[in-house]
Amino acid sequence: MWSRRMSNIVSYDERVSNFNWDIAKELLGFADGEILNIGALCSDRICAQGKGDKLALIWEGFGGKKHTYSFDDARVLSNGIAQFLAGLGVKQGDRVCIFMDKIPSLYFSFLGILKLGAVAQPLFSAFGDESLEIRLANAETKAILTTQKHVKKVRKIRGRLPALEHVIVVEGDESRIKEGEVFFHVEAAPRVDDFAVFQADPESPSVLHYTSGTTGQPKGALHVHGSVWGQALTASWVLDLADQDVYWCTADPGWVTGTSYGIIGPWSLGVTQCVLDSGFMVARWYQFLQDNKVTVWYSAPTAIRSLMREAGNPERQYDLSSLRHLASVGEPLNAEAVVWSEKTFGIPFHDTFWQTETGAIMIANYPGMQIRPGSMGKPFPGIAATVLDLNSHEPIREPGNVGLIAFRPGWPAMFRTYWGKPDIYRSKFIGANPGDQPDQLRSNADLWYVSGDRASVDSEGYFWFVGRDDDVINTGGHLVGPFEIESALIEHEAVAEAAAVGKPDEINMEVVKAFVSLNPGYEPSEELELEIMNFIRKRLSPLAMPHEIAFSEKLPKTRSGKILRRYLRALEWGEEVGDLSTLEED
Repeated sequence: MWSRRMSNIVSYDERVSNFNWDIAKELLGFADGEILNIGALCSDRICAQGKGDKLALIWEGFGGKKHTYSFDDARVLSNGIAQFLAGLGVKQGDRVCIFMDKIPSLYFSFLGILKLGAVAQPLFSAFGDESLEIRLANAETKAILTTQKHVKKVRKIRGRLPALEHVIVVEGDESRIKEGEVFFHVEAAPRVDDFAVFQADPESPSVLHYTSGTTGQPKGALHVHGSVWGQALTASWVLDLADQDVYWCTADPGWVTGTSYGIIGPWSLGVTQCVLDSGFMVARWYQFLQDNKVTVWYSAPTAIRSLMREAGNPERQYDLSSLRHLASVGEPLNAEAVVWSEKTFGIPFHDTFWQTETGAIMIANYPGMQIRPGSMGKPFPGIAATVLDLNSHEPIREPGNVGLIAFRPGWPAMFRTYWGKPDIYRSKFIGANPGDQPDQLRSNADLWYVSGDRASVDSEGYFWFVGRDDDVINTGGHLVGPFEIESALIEHEAVAEAAAVGKPDEINMEVVKAFVSLNPGYEPSEELELEIMNFIRKRLSPLAMPHEIAFSEKLPKTRSGKILRRYLRALEWGEEVGDLSTLEED
């Protein structure tokens, strides 16, 4: 069992009252005049501190394959990638896509691209060729790093991508490379001990991440090298990462969590992290936690609910005593999951709220702070957060009233624009003028950046999630959030997952319809529907009660695990479902 230690944040209230973003530089021991480059900060700088031999990555793949890499390995291998790309003519500002499974080369490629001064564009490897084309075309991507497994998708679309000059295959059989492609084996390439790292400034572009598409066409959120201050400090204060930890972030770097907290956060702090690239299997996950003596675990509600629904308490077969801190990201974490984790692991999952656009955690439950199950927690120190009135767009002062979650611009990890879509970027700011440019918007402390989510704030400053602005149900003029309905539903022992949407109603405009998937051992029936209805009737107001429950083997989700309520709602209303490039496939 991990010995008790004081958390990094120590006191939330004291941190709030004495906050300055320069604390992040102090945390990293960063001095003026040092190279500001995320790739170097996460490798070269750790080696310069005398930790070159320390484990940076513990990787496991299918079939039990396992490899380990030190921070010096990370430094040298990322140097090699940077030098190779430079030799191809890739230069500062060019977009370089990383399109591969969670293999070690992905992580070192990410650092190498940033060392060169190019912009890393990680994309989820399960994307089909159409989804890939949309994003590569929008970014005018110059080069793509991929594997033999996935290069077939690139070949299908390359002729329609005039900006794509280089297709680089980093894994597989070199003899199967086709004309116009180049093979580069990251680990077998000659060792590159020295590389002239690009000296970035805080506003130098670093990463282009595409949104998961829960509310429409995916957009490219551009981040900068200065984001590291926010990512490092939140990794320390929210995830509580310390030098001796073994950390597991289950997110794929094709999504923002997998880079902000699956690469930048832990490695900027010199923390060992482990990666499992073999899909989701309950027994495999528990075995991985046990074998690697994971201490800090950052996962998603979808995975947590899958663990909850597994019959027979399989976790009891494993020694999970190394775990000392758990956190969740991706969707709101239902109260039931917090209670379950405390009962199962002896510690609760701490919910965190942030977005692709915010780049780092914005609202969270902190180590040492009382958790209120179902709450998002409180704003990170240095973040000015509120909920705005739906009509006046003024901050709501009355506790418990629902409004739009909004933040004052200016935090380090904030996205700088939507790639090629400045008008959409401008639309995210309340109070913006029609001609305002991105640099004016992100530095204007009189504006509010609106997240697109609704919540309420209680009398003690805890935020409570209601739903995506587009997901809120208007029944008889009353606004009902899907989260409270779904939370009530999954408290029933038969329900594994739930989604609540509005369906047309002649009298009330729309009423609630719930879609549920069931736990093993339960079958859909009218009797079960009635039992669930009676169960939730005690927990919900009459307005929030579903008028219908539909049983589904699985719920539609994005590839990052978020439930696509807009898809279900569109089917109910007979509307166009919109972009489905991120829809998870069987």
